[in-house]
Amino acid sequence: MLVLLGVLLVIVGFAIRLNPLIVVTVSGIVTALLGGLSPVQILDAFGTGFASSRSVTIFVIVLPVIGIIERFGLQEQAKRLISRLARLTVGRVLASYLFIRQITAAVGLNSIGGHAQTVRPLVFPMAEGAALRRYGTVPDSIKEKIKGHSAAADNVGVFFGEDVFVAVGSILLITTFVDTTYHLHLDPLQLAVWAIPTALCALLIHGFRLFRLDRKLDREIRELEAAEGINVVTAGEPA
Repeated sequence: MLVLLGVLLVIVGFAIRLNPLIVVTVSGIVTALLGGLSPVQILDAFGTGFASSRSVTIFVIVLPVIGIIERFGLQEQAKRLISRLARLTVGRVLASYLFIRQITAAVGLNSIGGHAQTVRPLVFPMAEGAALRRYGTVPDSIKEKIKGHSAAADNVGVFFGEDVFVAVGSILLITTFVDTTYHLHLDPLQLAVWAIPTALCALLIHGFRLFRLDRKLDREIRELEAAEGINVVTAGEPA
């Protein structure tokens, strides 16, 4: 049972808001030591895990491109475009992205979205532009909330959408694990089909939450204006 202390370290580390990378690394080392592995074996396990999952670092290749397009005003152009569309609100922008993200993930196009390549340079600035058009001024606390919902829309869309694609890694992992551990044969197509109801529920539930986001932001803006005297345009009025 001592090896479960690694799980406790993860929970405590996340609860006190330490760096997730450091928390997971330290927890893995502690778990391995309690499990009787030598330092050489631990290093070998880390190296093997990185070599087998090195594709997750591909996003580093696109970071210079993202930096260049941000340097030349991609975010500002996205804000300007959204600010001209009167009917778009924060919730509608994010709900639209959720729908697009889930559909593209369902057909295997996971790489066209993501926090680094889409949310940071495009989705959040568009949502922020909608907020600026609606309120005129957006306090930092509201900006942080919009950032969080922008990232969440991407997470929910890809997490529940990718399982509909028959060749995604999670589907193959499930079929391989069940086959090798329980000696049961699962058809990947069946798993993908049964993932559709879950994906639809996720789209409807989180989409509903995003549409309600506008009302929450309206209320918070009014409360901040009343409590702190922030000069914010009345919700619904053009800036």
